[in-house]
Amino acid sequence: MAGMLIAFEGLDQSGKETQSQQLRERLRGKGRKARLLSFPDYGTSIGEEIARALQGEREYGPDVMQLLFVANRHERRDAILEWIAGGLILVCDRYRASSIAYGEAQGLDPQWLEDIQRLLPVPDLTIFVDIAPATAVARKAHDRDRYERDLALLERVRASYHRQCDQPSWIRIDGERSKDAIATDVFAAVAVKLGIGD
Repeated sequence: MAGMLIAFEGLDQSGKETQSQQLRERLRGKGRKARLLSFPDYGTSIGEEIARALQGEREYGPDVMQLLFVANRHERRDAILEWIAGGLILVCDRYRASSIAYGEAQGLDPQWLEDIQRLLPVPDLTIFVDIAPATAVARKAHDRDRYERDLALLERVRASYHRQCDQPSWIRIDGERSKDAIATDVFAAVAVKLGIGD
């Protein structure tokens, strides 16, 4: 069976991690090989630097931050290609669209943000779990990183996701509902893409 890359996108607290995990388990239950990835990958040197910057221990401009995020994905590029070639379905919590959304929200050129990622595998399906910034704040009241604390930024991030969502390989799912309702819609979209029953 052919491999595939499925990316979950959206604001923090939209449920991406939960939905990624549930999708992986449901795919395994259908007899498919599935693996979960999450970006940033804090287990690498670049990932550690990203974590420091998000906590305010480092000061980088928006362009440098996005270069770090992209470099962090490149650390996994060869493995991603190998896994897909081997028939794995990769379920990714954040991927290329995050750099475009957050970078564009900070005034960076979206075309440049696309260009610096052109050597990364393109997702076969991007699932945008859409919530309002106020919902993100309500779901996580404490220990928010510098992006999570900036509501105006999150509004612009969401607007970028809405713009990107026009692409044919994207679906938008209302993340303001219950986890089960979201999971049902997610699997329905993935099942169509994979040609499997529910």
